[in-house]
Formats: sequence, structure tokens, C-alpha cells
Amino acid sequence: MNASELPEPTGRVALVTGGSRGIGYGIAEALVARGDRVCITGRGEDALKEAVERLGADRAVYVAGKAHDEAHQALAVERTMETFGRVDYLVNNAGTNPVFGPMADLDLNVARKVYETNVISALGFAQQTWRAWQKENGGAIVNIASVAGVAASPFVGAYGMSKAAMINLTLQLAHEFAPAVRVNAIAPAVVKTKFAEALYEGREAEVTAAYPLGRLGVPSDIGGAAAFLTSDQSDWITGQTLVIDGGIFLNAGVG
Repeated sequence: MNASELPEPTGRVALVTGGSRGIGYGIAEALVARGDRVCITGRGEDALKEAVERLGADRAVYVAGKAHDEAHQALAVERTMETFGRVDYLVNNAGTNPVFGPMADLDLNVARKVYETNVISALGFAQQTWRAWQKENGGAIVNIASVAGVAASPFVGAYGMSKAAMINLTLQLAHEFAPAVRVNAIAPAVVKTKFAEALYEGREAEVTAAYPLGRLGVPSDIGGAAAFLTSDQSDWITGQTLVIDGGIFLNAGVG
């Protein structure tokens, strides 16, 4: 989308963590496409710069850093407030999955890293946006969970464990932050991103065959859902986890 195609600004602002590529970028793109302004975060400054160029420098800014770093969390919220004057929406998308293997052999230090990045960072960002804007002005939070958090997920158990915690965090925050802030989660199945390549690379047709809708997800699928959950159309929805899975859970039935 080029600048001439952008709608008039909505006046709303979102902070999207892990927003330089993949699902995070797809969400940022969907929000900008409806007229929101965004601040995106991530570890790679070059990737963030490129993402902001694509989104539009008048609609997007970035802050580089590690999601679990409390100083980075504070800086990202501060930059958003300084640039746009508000932070209506928080999308906790930043995550990591550095290990593939059975839980019995899982290095506990790796498990701690996964939990710190995938769960504690989301809580930290939620605390920051709550204090900076949402407590007094309202808004919405969307946590990006995973189907790995609602079912056994062989060989990515640490990731699944963290995403189950993310779903419970969603419930806790939805209860505590109501009625000012709605808090929901999205639990995608396999989405075609660099992050998830190991789950389908070299065997995409085989993996896709398990999905009743006949394809893997793409970032815009999740972007559209996040846009809905941060819109007035979802104004009576909180504490929910929206599973977006191409129908793969339908295969859990008998027959």
C-alpha cells in the first residue's frame, strides 16, 4: 500500500512487539491499512527500518531492543507516547522458540529463556501501556498465543507451555483491566513465516494436507483478526482466545 492509498488517520495508536516481519508485520500492516499509527519493536534495527519504510514513515516508528528487557519495554512505550501522544492498543507478538525436542531432555535454562521472552515480556509491556495510557483512557490488548498452547505439541513443548501461560495471562489481565481495557488472544496454527519455517520447509504439501481449508496461514490472516479484536466491532469481547487454524482441530474427531 502506498501513501496515496492510505485512509485518513483514525487517531488510534498501536504498539506491536516483534513487528518487523512475519505475523507482527502482518498485524502492523493491517492496522496501518485502516488508518491507525503504529510503533513496532524487534531486535534487528535494519529489518525495523525497512518495515517502517513499507508502512510509511508518517504512520510508523520503531524501537529496537530485546522484548524481555524492561528498559526496552519502557523505551518503546515512551517513544510511542512522545511520537503519537497515546497508545490505545498493545499487540504482544514477540516470541522465541530456540529448541526442538522432547521435554524430558529440555535444558531448564532454555525453558526459562522461552518463558521470559514469550510470557514475562508480554506482562511487562501490558504493565507499561496500562500505566502510560490505558488505565485512564481505555484500549485493547491482543496477545499472540498459539495452538501449541491449547493442545500437546510434540517437540515444541517449551514453546507450547509458554503459549498456554500466555492464554492464562490473557484471562488474568482481562479480568483485572476491565472495564477500561479489553484483553484477548489469538492462537494461530502454522503460519508461513521465517519463524515457523522449520515446521513446513521442504514438506509444505504434506503439512498442508492436514488442513481442511487446504492451505497454511499467512500473516494477513492474523492481521485481520487483530484488527477486529482492536475495533469497535469487538467491543463486547474480552478474555477470549480466538483459534485461527485453517480447521486443523477438526481432525481431532473420530473417523
